[in-house]
Amino acid sequence: MNWLDETMVGFDTETTGVSTERDRIVTAAVITRRAGEVSTRTWLIDPGIPIPAAASAVHGISTERARAEGVQPPAALEEIATALAEALDAGVPVVAFNAQFDLTLLENELARHGLPSLASRLSRGEVRPVVDPLVLDRKLDQYRKGKRKLIDLCTLYSVSVVADELHAADADVLATLELVHALAAAYPTMRDTPLDSLHDLQADAHRVWAVRFAAWLKSKGTTDDLPDPTWPVAPGASAPAPTGTAGGETGALF
Repeated sequence: MNWLDETMVGFDTETTGVSTERDRIVTAAVITRRAGEVSTRTWLIDPGIPIPAAASAVHGISTERARAEGVQPPAALEEIATALAEALDAGVPVVAFNAQFDLTLLENELARHGLPSLASRLSRGEVRPVVDPLVLDRKLDQYRKGKRKLIDLCTLYSVSVVADELHAADADVLATLELVHALAAAYPTMRDTPLDSLHDLQADAHRVWAVRFAAWLKSKGTTDDLPDPTWPVAPGASAPAPTGTAGGETGALF
């Protein structure tokens, strides 16, 4: 039995926007899959700022609903961070699609509300092990053209989803957990790669992609909102940069 057959914890957020520094969490889901059994925890949070119409159109939560039904951020953030820290300290992988966004946003939210960072709660002081199907697919099939959103990868790897249900945090987590197994079926060496090695391989792969993509964007005249090469938590959040194998892409999987 390997890590794919053991417990996984999926994590996703829906937010007020796409900035990990300025935006806030509106909904979150932490889903534990253990031996075929699934337990789900979800949160609806009053972010304390208006939810833009564009964001509401994506996840369906209005400012009015969040204020009326949502809990205050400190309580929810503490519960979310505790759940993730317990998993990570037990060696259970946190699975997230585009993990850098959700984990960096979480760290910034914790700092905003004066709560201990996720990294500081961990015995190793580092947010790991993390599994990110976006990073894995972008490396393992790097020359494939086309979009790589969650729905695109679910279609490509034959993960059954209801498109209208995505952009709800819990639905996205369940799809992401299924996607990890579909990726492993397509790339069997994932099964034989230890979690710590897989984490470092993803960190290297993301760094290489981010540097190359940023260079391409700059060549087109874009200088704002460039991808950050550090994964799974971008610097500027309260977590330290992962140690990884920063010298380059190594390992049998990649």
